[in-house]
Amino acid sequence: MLLAIDCGNTNTVFSIWDGARFIATWRIATDHKRTADEYFVWLSSLMMLTKTEAKVTEAIISSTVPRVVFNLRVLCNRYFDCRPLVVGKPECRLPVAPRVDQGTTVGPDRLVNTVAGFDRHGGDLVVVDFGTATTFDVVDTDGAYVGGVIAPGVNLSLEALHMAAAALPHIDIARPARAIGTNTVACMQSGVYWGYIGLIEGIVREVRRERDRTTKVIATGGLAPLFAQGTDLFHAIEDDLTMHGLVLINQFNKDTP
Repeated sequence: MLLAIDCGNTNTVFSIWDGARFIATWRIATDHKRTADEYFVWLSSLMMLTKTEAKVTEAIISSTVPRVVFNLRVLCNRYFDCRPLVVGKPECRLPVAPRVDQGTTVGPDRLVNTVAGFDRHGGDLVVVDFGTATTFDVVDTDGAYVGGVIAPGVNLSLEALHMAAAALPHIDIARPARAIGTNTVACMQSGVYWGYIGLIEGIVREVRRERDRTTKVIATGGLAPLFAQGTDLFHAIEDDLTMHGLVLINQFNKDTP
């Protein structure tokens, strides 16, 4: 079975793929100080508690935090006796190479989302990922990543607002009942929610203008369903997009001599 690991700036997700479906998915806070032994104790305990019978024989890693990759590699080597593929490394091939400025390093998560988005929705696509950063990945007609946009993430913006303005409280993101707030919390929620709706729609509009073509838009990430309530821009919401991309990339490397 395949162990797919998606390490983001905030959380790391572990999923087990049995060849047809994901039979288990777990999430842990990302911490570059966590050792391979700690990962295994946590992971094996969850496998026992959930009665997940899985013999991991292969693994693939996508990580936006370079410092965690070493211990994740050790985890796979020491406890599952397999050498993991690491997206973004030369030995991990992609179905279509990205077309960006020479010397540019593209985030592994963006490459994985591109592969998965193209598989499910075809080309001329924008993938909007609501993570620690809000990213927009532009996918060409042949499935190549051709660039995109990086904006501050929603929760990051809320935290910055709270820390920079002494009188403003820390709040949770929610869709406000009205655009005009009548108290501080409602005003902040409106500003963040409708501000991000405007950001998303404005960026996609500019992407479509520059490419001069109709572009499908899909969304992924934990906050995608919430923001989909405020716009009809999204053609689909994909909650497992990154994991699907990891499975595809792993299979591509197995099938390609």
